[in-house]
Amino acid sequence: MSAADLPPGYPSEWEADVVMRDGTVAHLRPIRPSDEDGLQEFHSRQSEESIYLRFFAPLKQISERDLHRFTHVDYVDRVALVVLMRGDIIGIGRYDRISPRSAEVAFNISDHFQGKGIGSVLLEHLAAIARDMGFTEFTAEVLPQNRKMLQVFSDAGYEVSRRLEDGVVAVRFDIEPTEASKAVAMAREHRAESQSVRALLGPKVVAVVGASRRESTIGNMFLANLKAAGFAGQIHPVNPHADEVLGLPAVARLSDIPSPVDLVVIAVPADAVLKVVDECADIGVKALLVVSAGFAESGEEGAALQETLVRRARGAGMRVVGPNSFGLINTDPDVRLNASLSPTVPPRGRLGLFAQSGALGIAVLASAARRRLGISSFASAGNRADVSGNDVMQYWIDDEATAAVGLYLESMGNPRKFSRIARHLALTKPVIVIKSGLARAGQVPGHSVRHTNARPEVFDAMLRQAGVIRVENLHQLFDVAQVVVHQPLPKGNRVAIVTNSDALGTLTAQACQGWGLDVTHGPVALPSEASGEAFRVALDAAFDDPLVDSVLACFVPPLVTIDEDVANALRSAAAEGDKTCLATFLGMRGVDDGASSVRGTGGEGEGAARAIPLYPLPEDAARALAAATKYGQWRARDRGTPVAPTDINRRVAEDVVETVLSIDPSGRRLTQDEATALLGAYGIHVWPQVLVRSVEEALAAADAVGYPVVLKAAAPTLRHAGGTTGVRIDLQDAAAIRAAWASLTDRLAPLESQEFLVQRMATPGVMTRITADEDPLFGPVISFSIAGLPADLLGDIAYRIPPLTDVDVSELISATKASPVLHGHRGATPVHRAALADLIARVSVLADDMPEIASLVLNPANAHPGGVEVLGVEITVAPPARRTDPGRRALT
Repeated sequence: MSAADLPPGYPSEWEADVVMRDGTVAHLRPIRPSDEDGLQEFHSRQSEESIYLRFFAPLKQISERDLHRFTHVDYVDRVALVVLMRGDIIGIGRYDRISPRSAEVAFNISDHFQGKGIGSVLLEHLAAIARDMGFTEFTAEVLPQNRKMLQVFSDAGYEVSRRLEDGVVAVRFDIEPTEASKAVAMAREHRAESQSVRALLGPKVVAVVGASRRESTIGNMFLANLKAAGFAGQIHPVNPHADEVLGLPAVARLSDIPSPVDLVVIAVPADAVLKVVDECADIGVKALLVVSAGFAESGEEGAALQETLVRRARGAGMRVVGPNSFGLINTDPDVRLNASLSPTVPPRGRLGLFAQSGALGIAVLASAARRRLGISSFASAGNRADVSGNDVMQYWIDDEATAAVGLYLESMGNPRKFSRIARHLALTKPVIVIKSGLARAGQVPGHSVRHTNARPEVFDAMLRQAGVIRVENLHQLFDVAQVVVHQPLPKGNRVAIVTNSDALGTLTAQACQGWGLDVTHGPVALPSEASGEAFRVALDAAFDDPLVDSVLACFVPPLVTIDEDVANALRSAAAEGDKTCLATFLGMRGVDDGASSVRGTGGEGEGAARAIPLYPLPEDAARALAAATKYGQWRARDRGTPVAPTDINRRVAEDVVETVLSIDPSGRRLTQDEATALLGAYGIHVWPQVLVRSVEEALAAADAVGYPVVLKAAAPTLRHAGGTTGVRIDLQDAAAIRAAWASLTDRLAPLESQEFLVQRMATPGVMTRITADEDPLFGPVISFSIAGLPADLLGDIAYRIPPLTDVDVSELISATKASPVLHGHRGATPVHRAALADLIARVSVLADDMPEIASLVLNPANAHPGGVEVLGVEITVAPPARRTDPGRRALT
């Protein structure tokens, strides 16, 4: 439907594709007047019981008057959403205003689609919309026998009150998100998206459309690899011109397959893909793997074709991997899926892998195979039109076969969602990410990525905040994976080094220290001709040392001692110890589990859970060990609780912003009074300052605010330029003000600066700078720095992405190199850190709550032993763009 055909005020931004509880996809959107026929058809399919539970009467048909009332809403006081599957309405949710802050909510779910979580999705979206409209409370009237609807309210995580009135249950609850309601929404999203990926990686029936007899074709290669891997389910080649392909009976069309199809591999030219998608929709296929190229990576026409592909697939309830995907692999012996272009698959193991492009998929699998590093599953997203790394991480959270995951990311479409899912996953399983950065020179062909204004440090901070291990290349990814998959996580950064070379021992120690590891044992250098038994004695001493957390064995193969003697000594010592163990056998890389010689390195045989990671150089081993150590420390420490400052009046802040944007729809910088009111609503007090244009006005302002005062240039570029060029401080009386005025006007005359600010002199302290910026890609970004040269000249700025915990705030304060000045540097009294943390927490909550705040700068925020004072503020508001993770379930 074109924009011209939509009703006035239709909020297109509310439309969303959502994953249901069973992993299928439905489309949610606001109701339209054109939905009258669809609504009547929906009603006609409902049972008498469902109709009675919704309308409290046996309503056989909806009257024309009610149809008009239900489908014609104003999208403000009266809002209705419909959920559609294959174009049919399968669920309706609505609210109607009953008071300035309260609305009555009602739902009607198709009998044939109950149990899929549709009511929960509708409630989640309606509550988010209502909050944006200024509502704080939902009410509902439900018949006592309508247990399913009562359960929807109870399970949402809100504090629900019930009261029985005249045979009807009156329900009432606040719709402001609580920690419980947020946790419920995230858990539901996780289960649904995990289930949708499970259908992709664990199909029972797979069809290959485009399965040709010609060996050089993509379809033939996919079919051959599926068959060669011994797929545990059924394989159906689809080829209208052949009775069999590669010895498998072929069908002419998908509808000829007698059993339900879980996964369809589409390997036909791009212009024929949509026809196949429609055929898949007709027979109820669950998921599609589109390996065809010629979509968004090929230009605007291909991008339009890709958008149509996703829209049609999701409209039919299907998830899509690709297009331009390298494929999917699952080494589970009950599945044995190799729906990929790789003829060989790494052995079964506990590492999950994700890559985006096909070329990277080849490199990832080849590297894992060379190291004999086993994998549990692999997915290539191709153009990432639908299924992304976020979806696959949701699956890996629950997958018992996966102990660690590695992601090779070329782009990131939804960093906020990535951050929260990655943090959830990293709490139990290491997440290793290769990402070169957020390149501004151009995006990856075929990938839909929002522009970002953020510095690369923001992306780094997001990964650290989520507990992600970031590496620079594929070799480093597998170097780290060898440790975290096969060894216990280090309990600390203390390392023992045992070697048979003094030089190698020195190099190893230097490498460890360079990566922040503390060598507390050794290096112990045995003679080059030392026997395996001598190595065992030295290794036992290292493992037994209570001041050691990890043992690093470095071995130069001599002419006399046999490698296997040393390898056996290492295996025995490591197996009996409970500490992390790595080894450097010069020139060798991979894992050793004792199943094969150390020169060949072992695979995933018996004992692989404690296989020993091998590295060709000590630098590689030290870097991998340091990464595992930092991750172990992140996982072991307290992650804190979400910040929740008191004395916040969100409605007052919203009124300030709404008033400004109603007058200036394109946005603008707030006046001092507006900024003060906005911050005051969030418990942030701004010290008043008076704009003056003459010395007489300055004297009057000083009398008003009280001596001593500061006189400073009104232009931020002058007063923040470093030194005191545009500032005169500690003015005790009128004479001092006159002298300062003369000095400043004389110095700034060439700049024609005629306006100044008068403010009360603050307590001596450390001037800090706190900012919040709304980024198109990341959403709100919070930064903290020591004001002045550390930030402006050296770029010493720390970043975090809300929502923050108290630990996040504390780490943000300590993350800058100049932070020691806050903590009593050179005998100074430490600042009031709790007050500073509270201020940052309030800024973070404000930024998270209000995407209209394009930029907020507190500069300076004066931190001192008695507290913190906000002396300067600049706020710009603008119409908000929709965030990539808007707070309600949606596929982006």
